[in-house]
Amino acid sequence: MLGPTVRVQREPFDPGAELNAFLSQTPHAGGIAVFVGQMRDFRGADRASGEPVSAMSLEHYPGMAERELSALVADAQSRWRLDGVCVIHRTGDLAPADPIVFVAAASAHRADALEACAFLIDWLKTKAPFWKKETTGAGPRWVEATSADDARAARWDK
Repeated sequence: MLGPTVRVQREPFDPGAELNAFLSQTPHAGGIAVFVGQMRDFRGADRASGEPVSAMSLEHYPGMAERELSALVADAQSRWRLDGVCVIHRTGDLAPADPIVFVAAASAHRADALEACAFLIDWLKTKAPFWKKETTGAGPRWVEATSADDARAARWDK
């Protein structure tokens, strides 16, 4: 099994290049699931204010975030038979269409890869030690997980 990759970084990353690197490191996997999250411009019904988001800033506690993500990956590896896992999360200032997070899980069979990938992103969305501030025409606002995000994450409670 490939050792897990966990990176928290300010620098942009190329999701295609990350996927190609992951594929080259997991040639015996039968299924690979990938999630790429990018900053979007929230318009209309996505947010109560309907204000477009022009920028985002992601903050974290260095050291703590990496430890928490590593523990998350270890949890996924204990739940599913995985051949490889990669989690990359950006911090700092972002603009619309910038990639924020890359999650990949590889396994002999698709079900383990798909479930592990969903578990990882659900946990990242709700419990990871990152704080998100959006900039809109009405000013900055802190963003929290929604009740729908919390409900998705709750399905993974043991």
